Amino acid sequence: MSNETKDLSPEQTAYLRGVRRDKIKVILSQILLLALLLGLWELAATLGWINPFITSQPSGVARTIVNLYRSGDLFRHVGITVLETVIGFVLGTILGTLAAIILWWSEALARVLDPYLVVLNSLPKVALGPIIIVWIGSGPSAIVFMALLVSVVVTIIGVHAGFTQVDPERIKLLTTFGATKHQILQKAVLPGSIPTIISALKINVGLSWVGVIVGEFLVSKAGLGYLAVYGGQVFRLNLVMTSVIILCIAAALMYLAVVLLERLFIRWQQ
Repeated sequence: MSNETKDLSPEQTAYLRGVRRDKIKVILSQILLLALLLGLWELAATLGWINPFITSQPSGVARTIVNLYRSGDLFRHVGITVLETVIGFVLGTILGTLAAIILWWSEALARVLDPYLVVLNSLPKVALGPIIIVWIGSGPSAIVFMALLVSVVVTIIGVHAGFTQVDPERIKLLTTFGATKHQILQKAVLPGSIPTIISALKINVGLSWVGVIVGEFLVSKAGLGYLAVYGGQVFRLNLVMTSVIILCIAAALMYLAVVLLERLFIRWQQ
């Protein structure tokens, strides 16, 4: 028993145990639901309720994963897509946060650029795919740029909104004591906007994957998006479903990494 637990009252200890039990129940329920869905999917395909050629089935996906592993293609395609996604995710977050800082620093610039950011955010980025290919080329750089384009505008808008919602009384107090704008940013705005930045990271996880997969649909010769397109072209639906399932797993792991980062920030602030 840890020292922290020893210092708690019996009621607090019972409450914490109840919270842990609830978390375990939720996790077990999620695992059970996933197993139930996979089992129902397999059963429906086996009994002919659905056409396994069109919908695939878990056993077919498992065989496809084994075949990709044996041929040496599994980690190559997964690695390429994950690397492109991580690069686009990191660049989108960093550049978006820096741009948000610039807009916070210059309120006049923020007012000028606000309608343009709204238009860029509402613009379907897929429509820019052919233009990006012409500008940048048909290599991995175009795919990374697509992921960056999808995530950076959302980051700018979200983080800048978080900056403007920081407690004005705190900023006024620092200004009263003669703090510079840089000091206000460092001592009040950035620490007060950590939850907003973490939320932007969570959103960017999904957006980065969308950008990369769209880019791979258009120009890639390797990656999970390429496997999905190729599988559809040659009517190998097991390959398409395998790509989708691996994408789900990879995106979930990336999201969990952001959640872990959020917990580390919370502990650090405490």
